[in-house]
Amino acid sequence: MDYNSARKVFEQYLDGYDRTNDKVRLKIVHTYGVVGQSAALARRMGLSAEDTELAKMIALLHDIGRFEQLRRFDSFLPDTMDHAAFGVQVLFGENGMIRRFVPEDDWDEIIRFSIAKHSDFVLEGAEDERTLLHARLIRDADKLDNCRVKLDDDLETFMDVSSGKIGATAITEKVRREALAGRSILSSDRVTPMDYWVSYLAYFYDLNFRESLDIVEEKDYVRRIIRRIPYTNPETRETMEELERQLLKYVHEAKK
Repeated sequence: MDYNSARKVFEQYLDGYDRTNDKVRLKIVHTYGVVGQSAALARRMGLSAEDTELAKMIALLHDIGRFEQLRRFDSFLPDTMDHAAFGVQVLFGENGMIRRFVPEDDWDEIIRFSIAKHSDFVLEGAEDERTLLHARLIRDADKLDNCRVKLDDDLETFMDVSSGKIGATAITEKVRREALAGRSILSSDRVTPMDYWVSYLAYFYDLNFRESLDIVEEKDYVRRIIRRIPYTNPETRETMEELERQLLKYVHEAKK
């Protein structure tokens, strides 16, 4: 298992897509951002050299299904394609590509499970501790780099709407209730642009490791993400102020 060799294969795979497309470019940067977050978490957690390399490999491949979703639908929305399931098909289906990335089959089940489950609402079905470790790690690394996306990338690229229009919309009652109760948001419950924005913040409730929460706290992600949007809807602004207080407390105090 050699991450650097796998990265060369991944770059060749990307040559089949339009690298000048803003959404494709966003996902390429995101992929390498998740690799970096996975390596950082592995270091903080004191994982072995093999598990660190495995974490980086899973990160490199976790969104491989996104690129075909963008080519076919020009959308990140889950109702257009299950990108995780498609990624598993690309890698492990008939004529799958996994042997081009990882010549040995020793880690196939861990890689397959971690990619398949990385965007599930609830992580279930891991049959051993090492598989569970890596499935949790990719989910956390993915969310941590998505913090960077929410702060740095163009909102209209990944939300198809400006910050002003986002902050002018209401938060539906169910999404408001779930977020303030400390729960993540189901994709199917999101209706307004603000529902989507709140759901990105509620990701913090689903982080698995204290080390992940430490990064959130060190980078001040809660305040910075919340304050990227101008909330011109008074009820929305009030809810976001309350959510900021709750999330700051949770991130500081949660023991994982």
